Amino acid sequence: MNLDDIITHLGENRDQYFYSIAPPIIQTSNFAFQSIEELRKAFANELTHHIYTRGNNPTVAILRKKLAALEHTDDALVVGSGAAAVSASIMSMVKTGDHIICVQKPYSWTYKLISKLLFRFGVEYTFVDGRHITEIESAIRPNTKLLYLESPNTLTFEIQDLKACAALGKKHNITTVIDNSHASPIFQNPADFGIDIIIHSATKYINGHSDVVAGVICSSHEIIKIIFESELMTLGLTISPHDAALIIRGLRTLDLRVRRSDLSGRIIADWLYNHPKIEKVYFPLHPLFEQYELASSQMSGCGGLITFKLKAETKDQVLKFVSSIKRFLMAVSWGGYESLMMPSIAFHDIRGIPDSPIHWSMIRLYIGLETPEYLIEDLSLALDQVKPD
Repeated sequence: MNLDDIITHLGENRDQYFYSIAPPIIQTSNFAFQSIEELRKAFANELTHHIYTRGNNPTVAILRKKLAALEHTDDALVVGSGAAAVSASIMSMVKTGDHIICVQKPYSWTYKLISKLLFRFGVEYTFVDGRHITEIESAIRPNTKLLYLESPNTLTFEIQDLKACAALGKKHNITTVIDNSHASPIFQNPADFGIDIIIHSATKYINGHSDVVAGVICSSHEIIKIIFESELMTLGLTISPHDAALIIRGLRTLDLRVRRSDLSGRIIADWLYNHPKIEKVYFPLHPLFEQYELASSQMSGCGGLITFKLKAETKDQVLKFVSSIKRFLMAVSWGGYESLMMPSIAFHDIRGIPDSPIHWSMIRLYIGLETPEYLIEDLSLALDQVKPD
């Protein structure tokens, strides 16, 4: 289906609501029925009927259709956060005694879910270097049920061979799951490579306005039904109709926004690669990135995330650079208008928390919708402040 049709028209039956251009917000907790037969029919398949907004809602249903089409899957669910999407997807596919393979250095809450919460209930796990399919294959056990991917990976953006991972999963009857938040459905569609479940933090590019927290799960009819009837309904993971309407609004400009961030990101990444005070740059679609060819074969764009490592001998030099930045807001997440900076030094030297495995001189940037020249000027002036002690 054409991208413009998906974003502008799919699921929007305007003849049912006065031909309004924006879909209505059906802000109700539950729905009434005119006969016992209608109520029984709804109870028989709550995934496709409106009974109670915790399960299904017309505004949310419009969003589900659009997201499934964007990711080339049968159906989608929208939940209360990206972490909820990760949790529901993984928990629905494993039980006590099962084994999970996950890429190294995943999103922090994914790591905690697998290594702490699920481990308490007897689910085993192995973290592997996802760059090498042989390491993934060698980690498979008779009880392996799920392979969890992030491509690009968190912070340092390692790439996994999605086609090879999907084939491995099918060979061994292992469900494959990927967090596709980095690339967005505009630049990468893992279902086309055979991945079973695609997850997004809709908080980021999909909503794109820094005002909604939500998550997305895209998959086959069968898997979506399993997650809906177990984790989503039981744990109450749904989002409000109002938040769904805001995300529908965000989708209207998704293609424009991620392409602007991608274009600016390429310009700024290239500038960073050539700066004498930068030791290393991580940007998957720069020709000097070590997995550039694989990234290019799977992703048509990269978005606005860039990580770099300062040539800094002391933490004070990093702190001086960070304090000199004026045009990047210091914050987690990404995907809105505003450019953001997340220095890894923030995770170091915190009492009671183990030191981060990520070096303290690494900084992640999100390149928003400002002009790249405006942002480069700010970075240049801040780098001027990084001087030998």
